[in-house]
Amino acid sequence: MVSQTKAFVQNIHHFRDAALVDTEPPIERVVVFDEAQRAWTEKHTTAFMKTKKGRADFNQSEPEFLIGVLDRHPDWATIICLVGGGQEINTGEAGIQEWFAAIQKSYPHWDIYLSSQLADQEYVLGLTPEALATLNIQSHDDLHLAVSVRSFRSEKVALFVKQLLDGNILAAQTTLRTVLVDYPIYLTRDFLAKEWLGRQARGNERTGVTASSGAIRLKPFAIQVKSPIDPVNWFLNDKSDIRSSNFLEDVATEFMVQGLELDWSCVAWDGDLRYDGYDWTYMSFRGSKWQEVKDNDARRYLKNAYRVLLTRARQGMVIFVPEGDAIDPTRDPSYYDHTFRFLQQLGLPSL
Repeated sequence: MVSQTKAFVQNIHHFRDAALVDTEPPIERVVVFDEAQRAWTEKHTTAFMKTKKGRADFNQSEPEFLIGVLDRHPDWATIICLVGGGQEINTGEAGIQEWFAAIQKSYPHWDIYLSSQLADQEYVLGLTPEALATLNIQSHDDLHLAVSVRSFRSEKVALFVKQLLDGNILAAQTTLRTVLVDYPIYLTRDFLAKEWLGRQARGNERTGVTASSGAIRLKPFAIQVKSPIDPVNWFLNDKSDIRSSNFLEDVATEFMVQGLELDWSCVAWDGDLRYDGYDWTYMSFRGSKWQEVKDNDARRYLKNAYRVLLTRARQGMVIFVPEGDAIDPTRDPSYYDHTFRFLQQLGLPSL
């Protein structure tokens, strides 16, 4: 007779709620936190605990609380943080630096094992070298998952997108030449880009149009980012359904496509993130006009929104940058022309 063993994997939210009530060490000694850079800040966690859990006295970030729960064990416990660089797009998402800050503040006796790649810009540790020197950190190259399985035709798509958003022109040009061998990326100012998508897909391959949640002035092209869509219908239904991504009418924002993929995508680029000839300018459409985004976190979320959109296609994409309209002050051609020329300068071929 063969005995069977079942492993119970508990949802992190259930784990959290149980730990709020029971102050004893949990049964679990290992916690895997996927998308760990999206853990909440102290401000966001405190507000949630007060309004949703009735805990007005709570004053910890999500990483600090989770580490504290595992720290109840007198001998050992392990937290495995799976981190994607530059993926924080929601208000209150702290980034990986919050984990280091929590350890420095309350749990300096914990050992830290991390990838040497965590020094990269979009991981932003957020601590000074002096502060990091007080922590028990060991760096290992083997802890970095270097090959992306999302864009299987080219593992360097994410690197190219990083260099593009960092404004690193020379590096992006070099990387793009390698990417374009197997992974087509086109640039266009004509929304007939949808026709190109339709010609690429074979069999059950999925196509779709994406845009940032702040792309308000793409509405003249029937790209309405404020129109709600059902992600189940959008990702699963076939091209005969008008709600399907394959029908190329409903547009998905960064919030819907984060963690999911299409085979071929059209990224529609609005004036919310615009190149001014020297660097990126961050804008938000309020009322009837664009306003510059001053808050550093909001700027980071906007930049990361485009990082998400530009890395959702497995096999290739087309980037649509409209020409604008000289008689519409909200779509002045200057809002788009510099961005288009910058992308051209990187070496993206026109459709």
